[in-house]
Amino acid sequence: MLDRLTSLHVFIDVAATGSLSGAARALNMSQTMATKHVAALEQHLGVKLFHRSTRRLSLTEAGRNYLESSERILADLDAADSAVSADRFEPRGILRVNAPVSFGARQIAPMIDEFTRRHPHLSVELGLNDRQVDLADEGWDLAVRIGTLESSALVARKLTPCRTVIAAAPGYLKAHGTPKRVAELSTHNCLGYTLSRMAGADRWPFGPKGEALVQVSGNLRSNNGDALRAAAVAGQGIIYQPTFIVADDLRAGTLVALHLDRPTYEFGGIYAVYLPDRNPPAKLRAFIDFLAERLSSTAPWDQPTQVRRSIQKRG
Repeated sequence: MLDRLTSLHVFIDVAATGSLSGAARALNMSQTMATKHVAALEQHLGVKLFHRSTRRLSLTEAGRNYLESSERILADLDAADSAVSADRFEPRGILRVNAPVSFGARQIAPMIDEFTRRHPHLSVELGLNDRQVDLADEGWDLAVRIGTLESSALVARKLTPCRTVIAAAPGYLKAHGTPKRVAELSTHNCLGYTLSRMAGADRWPFGPKGEALVQVSGNLRSNNGDALRAAAVAGQGIIYQPTFIVADDLRAGTLVALHLDRPTYEFGGIYAVYLPDRNPPAKLRAFIDFLAERLSSTAPWDQPTQVRRSIQKRG
């Protein structure tokens, strides 16, 4: 079966030139092939599109009606092609981004205003949840993932490290003492994060590779880091969380970082992941570059003048 789209082009050019040979020259094909395309259209439609004479082809009434529709169809296709091509060069449309709840609310959401002001033809849909979404099935353009990535077909770009800290409220430490060694954590109320793939709520990893696992226990577990942060600020216990969750509290002094005999484990990194595409749309490239620019190698919440000065002051 001949290509219907090519047949439409042939039909329109024959109508414009009044001859099969003229249309064939315009489309760089043989007159025989042009004739086959017109015949295939007429057979498919069950009508004659042209009156044939020795000098010229002229449109039938059915041909005139079909010409109007054909020109509109090809114009719409050209417009659709142009729109898709433009998406490769200009950030526009809707960008669907998925991120973990705490990171998305605390770090991504405040950046959206600046990003959309840079790109006024673009809007963002930000989805927040802590489960690992399926980008293809659920229609996300990009996801932010934290930790050590598992092998997958997705393209990943590391945005920044994910540093961690052990912290507690001053009131808790005054009442229960300040641990100096990781072994002492077993005697404290440690608030556990249930979604940790590294160790779990009852085992906290220490060391550069998380090689030292310390058994802990506590009277609160949660699948959300901000819930644990709120409980720790209230004086309930000790938490082990990424610095992007507790940086504001460390600056304010409502939480104090603990200095133990082993370093905390750095949970992989913070990544932008997306489906493989040889030519990603401009909106996706723009957002990933924006995140990389804003986070760089040292994220804003880890700047020395912010978090570390607070830690050292109370260390």
